[in-house]
Amino acid sequence: MSKLHELYQLGQSVWYDNISRSLLDSGEMQALINDGVVGVTSNPSIFENAIAKSDDYDDAIRELAQKGHATNDIYEALALADIGETADLLLPVYEKTNGVDGYISLEVSPTLARDTQSTITEARRLFLALSRPNIMIKVPATPEGIPAIETLIAEGININVTLIFSLSSYEDVMNAYITGLEKRLAAGQPINHVSSVASFFVSRVDSLVDKALEAKGNQQLQGKIAVANAKVAYARFLQVFGDVRWQALAGNGGRVQRPLWASTSTKNPNYPDTLYVDELIGPDTVNTIPPATVNAFKDHGTVAQTLTEGVEDAAGQLEALAQAGIDLDAVTDQLQEDGVAAFAKSFESLMASIESKRAAILAETDGFSASLGELATAVAATTADLQKKN
Repeated sequence: MSKLHELYQLGQSVWYDNISRSLLDSGEMQALINDGVVGVTSNPSIFENAIAKSDDYDDAIRELAQKGHATNDIYEALALADIGETADLLLPVYEKTNGVDGYISLEVSPTLARDTQSTITEARRLFLALSRPNIMIKVPATPEGIPAIETLIAEGININVTLIFSLSSYEDVMNAYITGLEKRLAAGQPINHVSSVASFFVSRVDSLVDKALEAKGNQQLQGKIAVANAKVAYARFLQVFGDVRWQALAGNGGRVQRPLWASTSTKNPNYPDTLYVDELIGPDTVNTIPPATVNAFKDHGTVAQTLTEGVEDAAGQLEALAQAGIDLDAVTDQLQEDGVAAFAKSFESLMASIESKRAAILAETDGFSASLGELATAVAATTADLQKKN
């Protein structure tokens, strides 16, 4: 039994924060599932790395380009194929856990993060296109995303709410989920198959807060605020999903919206590489973990229930941060803005890469060719030298 199985026994599900054609074709994804991974998440940056920075998809791009598909259609065909295949691999997990786990998430285009209606339309379309029970559509917790989440939950679409950094934003997310279920129940629709997770981002909080603390000469709180923020959020989760309002939904089969710890790789090399796994273990939670951190945790991570330990200390650390003159709400607002922008940039870069490959393929088809001639050897040597020097 791996440490991932041990985490599951403590009530925490490990989802894998990565997807690629090579993972699927090599059998590595199935091996991860066998080892205790019970879900998968994707985002625009992950797809950029998978598609734009490898040749794994070139044959598929060639085939689609030659059939006349536009750039966005090519991207969607590639992404839906990977998401669908992963969902099929995870279906036995979904069935075994009665729909608690076994999900794969696909994000709506990050260019729609500030457009409520377009987010709703896109989420509906993607969910229908994939047509599987274990699909989650990722919607950002922007002010424009919150009403979209409520509407989509009311329609019975599974939602992974992403880019949550602050407690106030998390409150809005939980309320949107519960309100959506209430509306669905009031309309006479079943709620027992609707699932959602709230992706609360962790390491990026320390990255930004630590810089502010360093500027003030405060070393005591460095490396502590991200975990404290998450622990206080989990305490609030226990309150919200333990009160009378939720019990009415639970009595009709409603499932709690589990907190999902995201961005759990350690950015600061001075911190333990399993910090954001070790410190956030508890029941009814998910940790979506990138490849290197999964390997590190399996090797030397600590399996113990830690999420409910030191909650009062965590609250005190957040208070001390405010007393130090650092506005955590301003930090988390900035992080959400930056997150939306980063995903949009990755998406645009991915589209540009696919368009470049598509154009080259069509140029070949049209009989166009180009050669460096006598410069080819010099260019190859210089390129090799640049690669060697990284």
